[in-house]
Parts: sequence; C-alpha cells; structure tokens
Amino acid sequence: MIKRIAQTAGFAGLAGALFLTLLQSFWVAPLILKGETFESAEPATEHVVAEHSHAAGAPAHEHEHSSEAWSPEDGWQRVLSTTGGNLVVAVGFALMLAGLYTLRAPGRTRDGLFWGLAGFATFCLAPSLGLPPELPGTAAADLQLRQYWWIGTATGTAVGLALMVFAHHWAVKIVGAVLLVIPHVIGAPQPEVHSSLAPEALEHQFIWASLITNALFWSALGLLSAWLYRRFAGSNAV
Repeated sequence: MIKRIAQTAGFAGLAGALFLTLLQSFWVAPLILKGETFESAEPATEHVVAEHSHAAGAPAHEHEHSSEAWSPEDGWQRVLSTTGGNLVVAVGFALMLAGLYTLRAPGRTRDGLFWGLAGFATFCLAPSLGLPPELPGTAAADLQLRQYWWIGTATGTAVGLALMVFAHHWAVKIVGAVLLVIPHVIGAPQPEVHSSLAPEALEHQFIWASLITNALFWSALGLLSAWLYRRFAGSNAV
C-alpha cells in the first residue's frame, strides 16, 4: 500500500509540476514580470521628497536594496526555480490525494476529477475569496495573520466539503455548509490602506490567470493520480 501511494504521488506529482510550470510560463509569469516593472520603478516625486527631507534635517525613509540578496534571473534560472517549487508542491498534494484514495478509492478514473476540483476549492478558490493572488508591489496585511486565516479557511473548507458530500444526515450536512461560510464571515485580515503599484486591470488579469491555471493543474492532478492509483493496484498485487 505504501509503495502504491509513493508511486502514485511521484509520477502524478512530476507530471503535474511540469504541466503547471508550462501554464505559468505562458500566462502567469509574464503578468508577474509586468508587475515587477511597476514595483522596481521609483517615482520621481519620492526623490524630491527625500531631498527636501534631508535639506530640512528631517530623517528620510530608508530604501535598502541589498545587492547580496539573490533572486533567480529571468530565463532558465526563473523557470528552473519555479519548476522546483512546483515539484515539491505537486508531489505533496498528490501524496495527499493518494492517501485519501486508500480511504475511498476512485471507482473510475474520472472520479479523480472531483477530488482534484475539491483540492482546488480547498487550497485555492476558498482562500482567494478573502486573499486573492497578489502581484508584486501590492499592500498586504500582517503575514502571520494571513497565514492563520488561510489555514483556518482551508481546514474549514476541506472538512465542510467532506461533511456535505459523505455525511448521510441532513444536520451534519448543514454543519458542513456552516464550516464553509464561517471563515468568510470572520473575514480575511486586510491592510490599513489598499494600494497597488500595478494597474487595476493587470491585477484582475493576474487573479484570473492564477485561478484558472490552478484549476487546470488540480483537474489534471486529480485525473492522473486516480488513473495511476488504479493502474498500480494491479501491478503491485501479489
């Protein structure tokens, strides 16, 4: 059983990571690069304010750009770095799906599509309702608070969906629906002032690109993991 889970997660995760990187390279990455151009460009007025502050003897805001901080360059370094990160994430999610298949094995390969869409709803769609994908240069609330809300939302969504789909009593299904709503009633932590250096149109493009890309990734991961899990069932049989 462990071998079957590992094989499913390894092959499905590798294929899913390559598929996700391909989608991001042609759609998401160009939008991020555009957002970075707005983030790296300092307005001329900022230099004027700084000069007047120094002249008046007032402390100016320091903008430190460490030359020692490494970041992947555009081209093969960025693609390789993205692929490595996607591989870790995809194998982890595939491992989770394969583990869930041991509890409720997919009767057909297309059943994996529903598992994949459930994963998309849990880890992408529900959290993005309060914390949408952000371009570089977007104001954000405290990182720790956002992490707490994201974890609570993902957990509530996962448990809520499971209760609504697998529970037989209507009261339990209602509890599941409540769990889906609670995080959004509480609300995600927001910055004091909403601002972004990138144009609003570019932000909307990035949000849609990120959500659609992740939906395609999760759908492919669900289908492939279910197919591999059923295939390895025969090859590992003694």
